[in-house]
Amino acid sequence: MACILHIETSTTVCSVAVSEDSKVIFEQQTLEGPSHATVLAPYVDEALSFIESHAIPLDAVAISAGPGSYTGLRIGTSVAKGVAYGRNVPLIAVPTLKLITVPTLLFDDDMPEDALLVPMIDARRMEVYAAVYDRALRPLREVQPDIVTADTYKEWLDRAPVYFLGNGAEKCKEVINHPNARFVDNAHPLAKYMAPLAEKAFLDGKFEDLAYFEPFYLKDFQASQPKKLL
Repeated sequence: MACILHIETSTTVCSVAVSEDSKVIFEQQTLEGPSHATVLAPYVDEALSFIESHAIPLDAVAISAGPGSYTGLRIGTSVAKGVAYGRNVPLIAVPTLKLITVPTLLFDDDMPEDALLVPMIDARRMEVYAAVYDRALRPLREVQPDIVTADTYKEWLDRAPVYFLGNGAEKCKEVINHPNARFVDNAHPLAKYMAPLAEKAFLDGKFEDLAYFEPFYLKDFQASQPKKLL
């Protein structure tokens, strides 16, 4: 078992948590984003101070690795790498879409055994970054960008109840009317829910290379051209 610092910055939400033996013992978060550049460093300092004040050795740093906001992921990864390097502890990458499913899997006792989960990140307009998992989080379809229409997920909806989660699910409500569609509100990726996924990775020895690790952006960053002044 381990003490892990968790950092989540993939969307407009910014959150930090500390878990010990998979139990969350510290957390800070703000839903009023994007504010990663201003609040993340203070949150991490508070978390590290908490660990030190309780004489708990830090064993690893976990970062929510995307897909998601290019800027948010860059900021989170930079801070996570800095702490891991400075404390000489390993870095763990937690897939953001898997993270989004955690609270629903933990707390929805009425979910059918054959249910499928489609976590999704808003990619603007009618596009989302999404994957399809079963209840054991086995990937049935890997992460990819989807244009949301009434038929985008029909293959899965015809098979079983499908739970749509994440900030991309809101736009699906407007176009998907299948009887097997379930929409989970306020399913944010939060650092406190990273604990079970990060703990498993720690026990399995699945660590990232500090020098070469990059977040999973899915798409290359596209900078807009500055407007010409008249």
